[in-house]
Amino acid sequence: MNKLRTALATAAAAALGLAALATGPAQAAAQPAFLAASQMPPSATPWTATQVFTGVPENGGALCVPYKIPAQNSRYREFSTELDTNGVQITTVARTEADAVKLVDTLRKSLAGCGPLLERQNPGLKAVSAAHGKVAVEEGAWVYSLDTADPQVGNTDIHLFSVGRDGRTVTFVRWGQMGDFKDAPLTAFKATTKTAVNKLWS
Repeated sequence: MNKLRTALATAAAAALGLAALATGPAQAAAQPAFLAASQMPPSATPWTATQVFTGVPENGGALCVPYKIPAQNSRYREFSTELDTNGVQITTVARTEADAVKLVDTLRKSLAGCGPLLERQNPGLKAVSAAHGKVAVEEGAWVYSLDTADPQVGNTDIHLFSVGRDGRTVTFVRWGQMGDFKDAPLTAFKATTKTAVNKLWS
């Protein structure tokens, strides 16, 4: 009888062990991938990239789209060079594909109207926004620029932006530095945009 009890106890312990393995912590859900520093447009000095953070950058996200990208289900990475060229990628996984489409529309409208809005908010500032077409990748990506000049301090800055979508996932990329639009690597930025969208779930 003792041998039988021992055998039953051993079998029960083994069963509990298998159950524990079956109900152990689930693997973390897959997350969309981000650009590497080397995939940003070429620069005179090498790019560096931060780790990927949860949420959105401070001040509501990024230039021209403050508080437009929800912090929930969003992650971001920032980029910089020694010459003050900088950038950011923010990626959001929306609840539904319809929500992702709506977010893309919201961001595109904000980027298209950013220049006039900044001029209204900052008297004396000259700001011009422009659209630079669609990049053929997944559900599409759209590229914009913002050229600003502050006559009071003599500063000029140029920024490039893109918004792309792959299913429920939306990614926003910004590149910026001192200078004018002629200094912007538009063709290279479009290539970076295509890489960013393709890389999300590759």
